Amino acid sequence: MNTIITIGRQFGSAGREIGEKVAAYFGIKCYDKELLTRAAKESGFCEEMIQNHDERPTNSFLYNLVMDTYSFGYNSSAFVDMPISHKVFLAQFDTIKKIADEGACIIVGRCADYALADRDNVVNLFIYGDEEVKVARIMQKYNLSQAKAKDMIIKKDKQRQSYYNYYSSKKWGRADSYDLCINSSVLGIEGTVKLIIQYIEDFEKRNNN
Repeated sequence: MNTIITIGRQFGSAGREIGEKVAAYFGIKCYDKELLTRAAKESGFCEEMIQNHDERPTNSFLYNLVMDTYSFGYNSSAFVDMPISHKVFLAQFDTIKKIADEGACIIVGRCADYALADRDNVVNLFIYGDEEVKVARIMQKYNLSQAKAKDMIIKKDKQRQSYYNYYSSKKWGRADSYDLCINSSVLGIEGTVKLIIQYIEDFEKRNNN
């Protein structure tokens, strides 16, 4: 197995859980928040700062300015003058490339498909879901009312979308940005996992011939 799988996902679609199950099946690592820890270690940024900017678009000029005075690491003048959100993005970008160099794995979110666009052993998936299924999942997971769960989904997806559209040359959630888009509500988590496994196995066969 030498395929890298990237997963973009709507909030509440169980994208991460599906990624973890597919990774377990193939015996490979699944990176989600772990990627942030590693990006922090390798770039010298503190992890909290990387988490604060995680999949969020850049908009607060003042926050960037304040945080910039704390940043260290990469020293070129262009880099020093760059807003902190861009620096964090570049640190993640570097880490994604390094992780992919180490072999087959799954990377959830964070424009990984864009970071690895020049490789031919990558499969880019997008997982979405029906609103009522996502709302029910988020209500249960975070113990929220229906209205709060809906709000959280809208807010999270907006963040992910503007982050992806800002840093990538593609459009978040649009079919032609990915190899395969799956509605996880149709087959459920296990069924979606099975479908992805089949797709990856066929991709591997085709790529190895």
